[in-house]
Amino acid sequence: MLHLLLDDRPWFRAKRRGYGTGLPIAWQGWVMLAMHIALITGVAVLLGDRPALLTIAVVLAGLAPMPLYRAKTEGGWRWR
Repeated sequence: MLHLLLDDRPWFRAKRRGYGTGLPIAWQGWVMLAMHIALITGVAVLLGDRPALLTIAVVLAGLAPMPLYRAKTEGGWRWR
């Protein structure tokens, strides 16, 4: 199972315009996107009664997987 996560093929397509990652093109990308959404949702639910901590935690949860998104994007991140 680990070999499926360590292969060099891209998980995401590059954006047509702008900078960053587009939609997933492999099942690993869809799983990654679903886990990212679940992480942000879980943090929001757990910390919903503490707005200051919630804001910080959601921003960190949103940014944490960005290096993996960048590494697994077809053609890398550049302005298009």
